[in-house]
Amino acid sequence: MIVLGIESSCDETAAAVIDSRRGILSSVVRSQIKDHAPYGGVIPELAARKHIEAIVPVTQEALKQANISLNTLDGIAATFAPGLVGALLIGLSFAKALAWSLKRPFVGVHHLEGHLLSPFLKPEDSHPHFPFLGLIVSGGHTSLYKVNDFGRYELLGKTVDDAAGEALDKAGKLLGLPYPGGIAIDRLSREGGNPKAYDFPIGFPQRDNLNFSFSGLKTALVYTVKKMGAIRDKEKSIPLEIKRDLCTSFQEAVVQALIRKAFFALEKTGLKELVVTGGVAANHRLRDEIERKSKKIGIRVTIPDSKFCTDNAAMIAYAGMIRLERGQRDPFSLNAVSRLPLESL
Repeated sequence: MIVLGIESSCDETAAAVIDSRRGILSSVVRSQIKDHAPYGGVIPELAARKHIEAIVPVTQEALKQANISLNTLDGIAATFAPGLVGALLIGLSFAKALAWSLKRPFVGVHHLEGHLLSPFLKPEDSHPHFPFLGLIVSGGHTSLYKVNDFGRYELLGKTVDDAAGEALDKAGKLLGLPYPGGIAIDRLSREGGNPKAYDFPIGFPQRDNLNFSFSGLKTALVYTVKKMGAIRDKEKSIPLEIKRDLCTSFQEAVVQALIRKAFFALEKTGLKELVVTGGVAANHRLRDEIERKSKKIGIRVTIPDSKFCTDNAAMIAYAGMIRLERGQRDPFSLNAVSRLPLESL
């Protein structure tokens, strides 16, 4: 089965083609980072307009790289939830119109399901085995799931306030780093910052609580920077060496919160495999620390290649292919949904 996947839930316009026999034939992503950088964050209306401009050329490029025509497709999948409604509607409407015109089956994919299944984009011998623990960590989501099988997800814990990626991005903005802040923090912290320079708090340290919280951490950074006078006096900049330590210490608090909860969940459920995915899974410190700790206690960890951690259409095409192969079809009346629990599917 050859499936075209479309992803437009936030600020990346993406299209990909997957063949059930040959694997990923193409994966094209057009980022809007430069468009939103002047505003320090994603502007929903701007994101939707950029999706309109990009959806056709991105899809054409995906088909070209896959060396196939539209008529070769056996099905089409698109993200329908969760995300920015205006952005979702562009990709979803385009995919439905394409499926209708080609008389091909169509299926909507939950964005988080795409992330949880993204490790299956790796070679088959490295696929995770059900059941496994899934940690989704991104700019919009930080959640722990017990993944029992394709389409069977049990929520174990989630953030009660900010997502980890959102906290990192806001910290970067506060420190005057380029957008997106999370990537800038990761880059700066790799230059030799001290992770123990500042004692930032870790939310919900209890073993019996698998939820996350990052708002207190963000507030602690605000007060730390205030003491330096850099918020009251916009002209006063933080010296690079101090900024590097702030970034490294803040990132370490985020990483330790994620790791503690993930390994508490493994202990509580008895699961022996961990999947880490989402944009923040590309963070070097998180990847290194999880690999180190997993080897120490004998847990198998699967993390997608960095390009498949961030939003992409290959994961949507794969999740859609699984559903199409199982006979699922969605009506063309399927609408975009801004918030929808994965476990409700």
